[in-house]
Amino acid sequence: MFGRREWLALVVLVIPAFIVGIDMTVLHLAVAPMSEDLEPTSSELLWIVDSYGFMVAGFLITMGTIGDRMGRRRLWLIGTTAFCLLSVAAFLAETAEALIAARALLGIAGAALSPSTVSLIRTLFSDEKQRLAAISVWAAAWFGGMALGPVVGGGVIEWLGWQWVFLIAVPFMVPALILGPILLPEAKDTEAGRIDLASVALSIAGVIGVIWGLKHIAEKGVDGQAIGAILLGLALVALFIRRQTRLTDPLLDLALLKNPRVSGALSTQTIIVLALGGTQFFIGQHLQLVLGYSALEAGAWLLVPTLAGIVATMAGPELAKKVHPAHLIGGGCAIAAVGMVLLTSPGNDRLTVVLLGYGLLWLGAGPMFALCADLILGSAPEERAGGAGALSETGNEFGLALGIGLVGTAGIALYRRQIDMPAGMSEEQEDAARESLGSALNTAAELPADVGAQLLESGRQAFIDGVTLSAGLGAALCLIGAVLGTFLLSSVDLAGHAHGGSGPVESSGAVEGVPDDGDEAVVDAVELGGVRVGGELDDAALDHPGEPAGGLHGM
Repeated sequence: MFGRREWLALVVLVIPAFIVGIDMTVLHLAVAPMSEDLEPTSSELLWIVDSYGFMVAGFLITMGTIGDRMGRRRLWLIGTTAFCLLSVAAFLAETAEALIAARALLGIAGAALSPSTVSLIRTLFSDEKQRLAAISVWAAAWFGGMALGPVVGGGVIEWLGWQWVFLIAVPFMVPALILGPILLPEAKDTEAGRIDLASVALSIAGVIGVIWGLKHIAEKGVDGQAIGAILLGLALVALFIRRQTRLTDPLLDLALLKNPRVSGALSTQTIIVLALGGTQFFIGQHLQLVLGYSALEAGAWLLVPTLAGIVATMAGPELAKKVHPAHLIGGGCAIAAVGMVLLTSPGNDRLTVVLLGYGLLWLGAGPMFALCADLILGSAPEERAGGAGALSETGNEFGLALGIGLVGTAGIALYRRQIDMPAGMSEEQEDAARESLGSALNTAAELPADVGAQLLESGRQAFIDGVTLSAGLGAALCLIGAVLGTFLLSSVDLAGHAHGGSGPVESSGAVEGVPDDGDEAVVDAVELGGVRVGGELDDAALDHPGEPAGGLHGM
């Protein structure tokens, strides 16, 4: 079992995850004052906001593999150091171009942190039950950071100025940098070959191309640029996959995807994030533009449902002692679907209905994130944990982009079709009002009072219709996730064997300080949150021979 040192090490790992979560949302409230100071073009403003996410998504696979080869602790320390330095660079940026560059480089540093963090958790906690608890803490910290981002950002902007949002990370990450070398173990694949640079280029360009195209659809609609970017990205991803099958030392071990435990968890996770992405695109706007709350008030209200998700995530390990993960994931997806249905109800113009629906959404989805991440990470051999962590994070990024690009776009399209333009508006004003509800509010302020009031009423109703459509699509996706997760994972035992299928990929590397037992120990039984499945010998039994093995409990 594991003691105080391992849990202190987890705290060190969780701090940057919490800060990265904040950084994902903190900039949203800084857009208005930043625009006044830097006067960026609309294109530059888009890149300031999105360049971080693009780079995180594009570099995850590469960084996960680099960590497996050079050492996950070393990459984590490099990423944390770079994040601090680049945060200072963003704070000092005096032009839009400089801020775009700093944000893009911050995304690369963030990509180094995410897979390194989850793979180091795998190294620290080889016991299945404790690893799941540790991953739940990490996921809760990340959710908490995203939820606190708007609130923290609003306070910092109000009291200090928009530039200071970039320095939030520094005082938290410096102690982590000091303690990291002391508490974190080093682990890497000692038999890995050289990194294939062509694969690196293909993976980065392919992922960024697809995500850029999807986000462009969400913001500008379907056009030649978006379709071209998506098709080019998909072609590069296809070339990347083909190349991996021919390399002796691939950048991404595609054998992981043949493991039904990995493929089932990854597909379920991606579908649910897709549903969440479309809803998150609208929920903040709904509170501000329809219900009339300020950005800071909206962020504070959204803490309530997010806390439900954090509590559910932390409760996941205890629930997994009594419920098979397949049923826990499927049931959670079903609860999330109920939350989506509430957001489609006629009362979705009331705060209590919105918070209840959004709270059920996170209540159901919270444990799913930790359980799916643990299933994916636990299925990979130790020396490929970085690649497995990157695979899980990339699934999240793709799901989020798809949610905004597809589900979000459907809601936007309905808004544009449903909004009615009252008489007395110019063609230019009508075009502006159709862009978004925010633009409609600005346009209404320029119109005579009665005409502006009609536009506002029509725009808000059209926006509610768009939210209803997106939430309905999200509910359908959550139900698909519930069926898919239950079906795919209930036939997979927790050691990674489908009935009649193959087991996990064999390990060929080593962790520093841990002997390589080769093929002498066959892992046929594990414990995930207290659920033990089949077999006669497992890692815990090797370390603690007095503990019993066998049987299936908690089903």
